[in-house]
Amino acid sequence: MGMIDLFLELAQPNANGVSRWVYVTEFTGKYKSLELGNGWSWGRASSPLQRKYNVEVDRSITPGNRIDAIRLVGFNEQQHFSQAIRKDICDAIRKRKCVMLGVNGTSENTTIEVDHKDGRKNDMRVSDPSTQQLEDFQPLCKAANDIKRQICKNCKISDLRWDARNIEGNPYSFYEGDEKYTEELGCVGCYQYDPVEYRIQSALKISQETTDFILEKFYPNHKKKVK
Repeated sequence: MGMIDLFLELAQPNANGVSRWVYVTEFTGKYKSLELGNGWSWGRASSPLQRKYNVEVDRSITPGNRIDAIRLVGFNEQQHFSQAIRKDICDAIRKRKCVMLGVNGTSENTTIEVDHKDGRKNDMRVSDPSTQQLEDFQPLCKAANDIKRQICKNCKISDLRWDARNIEGNPYSFYEGDEKYTEELGCVGCYQYDPVEYRIQSALKISQETTDFILEKFYPNHKKKVK
């Protein structure tokens, strides 16, 4: 039995998700693994417990800031993004090479991780394994994924998207949109979101710009014909 199941056995929430106060002094015997110590891993904000229930704590009994008792005060109506990724998607992605560094190794920094392309992780369709698509994810080695995670964090704070020209040789800042993050476009157009699509769109754009230049330079009177 997992720790959350143990706590629920103690708390005995009713049909509305409301429970009695459970005191930490009850975490003995069968429930000893629930002891909080210096942390509360099984009850932190991102835990399954808090994704399902609204949790209230009491710190008024003992001196300091320690948790003395915990209770559930109804079901959490907010939607929470689940990091779970369907196994067949994980298996397929892990066979590929990192789309940024081209490696798939065994060392800590070169092992492949299954990356959510959308760094904001706010699309509930992608949160649900039953509606996930292979195209929602990409292979990144740990080193690249760690860096992307920080870049996405900065974007969330500033609403300014990362400029692909930070990498020497990249011809465009974005393959769609500009530096300003918008809900309509989301992460689409950012190099970090999909470096492969960035390269494809850059090649197409360069090809079109070259064609336009040649036509204007050498055939100024030529009228483009739609085939």
